[in-house]
Amino acid sequence: MIKITCDTHTHTNVSQHAFSTLEENIAFAKSMGMEAIAMTNHGPSLGDGACDMHFSSVRHLPKYINGMRVLKGAEVDIMDEDGTLDIRRKLLSQMEIVIASLHIPCFAPRSEDAVTKTWLKVAEDEDIDIFGHMGDGRYKCDYEAVVKKCAETGKIIEINNHSFMVRPGSFENCREIARLCQKYSVPVVLSTDAHISCEIGIVPESIKAIEDAGVSEDLILNTSLEKLCDYLKIEN
Repeated sequence: MIKITCDTHTHTNVSQHAFSTLEENIAFAKSMGMEAIAMTNHGPSLGDGACDMHFSSVRHLPKYINGMRVLKGAEVDIMDEDGTLDIRRKLLSQMEIVIASLHIPCFAPRSEDAVTKTWLKVAEDEDIDIFGHMGDGRYKCDYEAVVKKCAETGKIIEINNHSFMVRPGSFENCREIARLCQKYSVPVVLSTDAHISCEIGIVPESIKAIEDAGVSEDLILNTSLEKLCDYLKIEN
């Protein structure tokens, strides 16, 4: 039975479209028996994301809060086909975990070739750790080319449980992406993208997608805080 012990993608009410505080997220994660959560709020370009001051301040938070390891991070928006990001490099370099994602307000859907080019460019970015919800059917790309590039550059691919409710085509696309991750030995994380505390740690559709795809548990990094931190080269 697959069980994640660290939720690598959570939001707080620093963003107006999320509804829980950091401490509420921590309390629920503890009730689920988890070891850690990552606080990965959006950057400013999404409209209600966090400002620079948030990202410059999170590094001063304690490593453990109420017994929970809190990974300081960000979900950064990709702004164009050159891989421009909406959070300053100086701030990203201070994060413990950085997810790069495509959202319609920042990057309008476009051709499969254009989206492929964009992800391939982002794969070369040393500040990025995780590719966020790339199974979104509005951003189809050459999944094999992108996953293969992730294998070369050490990127992690997220299987995002929230996507199956809000992003069209996500289950079928994520299952195919997961199959390719197994083929090319690309590590994955199963995450909630929680916008309220009661979602944290609950990833049944992500688990089904990777089981259908035959992904081996050794590739799932967030079944262990130690395994995840070792891969990210940060302290657990």
